[in-house]
Amino acid sequence: MFRMTQKFPALAIAMVSVLSLPAAQAQDFPSRTVRIVTTFTAGGAADATARIFAEKLSTLWKQPVIVDNRVGGGGSIGADAASRAPADGYTLLLATNTHVINHVLLKNLAFDYTKDFAPLGLVTSTATMLAVTPAIKASNLKEVTEMLKASPGKYQYSACNMASPQHFSMEMYKHALNLDAQNIPYRGCAPAVTDALGGQINIVMASVTAMSAFVKQGSLKPIAVMSSKRSPTLPDVPTARESGIPELKNFALDNYYGFMAPRGTPPAVLKKIEADIMAVAKTFSEPEMKTRLETAGLEPFVMNSADMIKLIRSDAEKLATVAKQANIQAE
Repeated sequence: MFRMTQKFPALAIAMVSVLSLPAAQAQDFPSRTVRIVTTFTAGGAADATARIFAEKLSTLWKQPVIVDNRVGGGGSIGADAASRAPADGYTLLLATNTHVINHVLLKNLAFDYTKDFAPLGLVTSTATMLAVTPAIKASNLKEVTEMLKASPGKYQYSACNMASPQHFSMEMYKHALNLDAQNIPYRGCAPAVTDALGGQINIVMASVTAMSAFVKQGSLKPIAVMSSKRSPTLPDVPTARESGIPELKNFALDNYYGFMAPRGTPPAVLKKIEADIMAVAKTFSEPEMKTRLETAGLEPFVMNSADMIKLIRSDAEKLATVAKQANIQAE
């Protein structure tokens, strides 16, 4: 009996030690280099987001934070690599809604984007906008809609790449109002905008970044921002929600960037990383950060992990419906 009671203190100490492990892990995190995997090439909005946060988190954590550009497969190769990384917080994925599109369109992915990652929050976005050339008389979304309804199949448009967020935005708009217009696919937004400026095409759905300079010059007419809020870059351009068209009162498809970690990462570590990411996001209003975001064509789009996963799952359902309606397939 005496021997049994002597074991209890040792057992209690062992249990306390085990229970305190997650807290200790979070307190000591990070103790070495953290890697942010981005599935896009250097120089773009996703890469800029990753590098801004890598720099700021490195300063906060007093540990190196590096950006690993893993391109290919429309973003699926890098995301797959991140999903297979040890679930310890030392590998993060720069998450975008392109990954949600892949989740919808690519049936042979080795991972489930909505289940195999833990969300850490959204931080930035790039607004999508519908614009027309001066050859088009319409100057707002109601007038563009009336024009397309009056001449089914007559007009062509470009929405950057096939199966891009811009393409999905256009198809969502078309199917909400039963419109008929032909998509002319390009390899990116820049060549699509170039052809619009040259008169080869008169309707273009692209990022605000790709078109804002030409809008200010008068070479393109802005029609509507397709995101959930107006763009600070062109604050006078209304959203589709503000068009007064009843079918579009809840319309929005945001092109966002945020962070995720492999499923199984300790909750305490996830909580610390999210808190630190949100702390960096709170500095977006500071002059230096505002300049960096504007230079990269980025806008604040801050959302915590709980709201992030809700948006991802909502977008996945929305995009799956549009893909089926418009017969959108992966290239």
